[in-house]
Amino acid sequence: MRILFAILLLASCAPMAIYRDVDAPISSKALFEPARYIGVWHEVARYPVPFEKDCARATAEYGLLDNGSLSVLNICRNADGTERSRINGSAEVVGPGRLVVRFDGVPFVAADYWVLWVDEGYRTAVVGAPNGKSGWILNRDPEIPADRLRAARDVLEFNGYDLSQLMEVSP
Repeated sequence: MRILFAILLLASCAPMAIYRDVDAPISSKALFEPARYIGVWHEVARYPVPFEKDCARATAEYGLLDNGSLSVLNICRNADGTERSRINGSAEVVGPGRLVVRFDGVPFVAADYWVLWVDEGYRTAVVGAPNGKSGWILNRDPEIPADRLRAARDVLEFNGYDLSQLMEVSP
């Protein structure tokens, strides 16, 4: 456990790539409804981040906590679907579509995750960070319809993200 903590600490100190023009405006979903966001989301595309290295598939499961925050369970999977790793955390809603996420066992580190867009049925979501160091396209099912993937990519581009660095994850 100490070795894992040391690796995470060192990884947080290493320079991370920036995938968006941080001078471009970025906006979160003004009418974000946390209660509709709960449940399992499948990662269908992402920008490379150290903590997802070697993840072929990942899911994020959100739940509603008594204090109004969200519980978070992220699971990284191998290409064959077997579980590679998991981490629990919580997400505090700090504004419309704006979450501050903290993970258990990773002290002093909180990340701004902004929900940039969710389709009307809360089936597809785009999540990004104002600092441009991360971004995801999430879907309720492992496979995403082409029209919603196109819309999600448009949202990333509108918010200053470089689509050439976006990695699509196959189901």
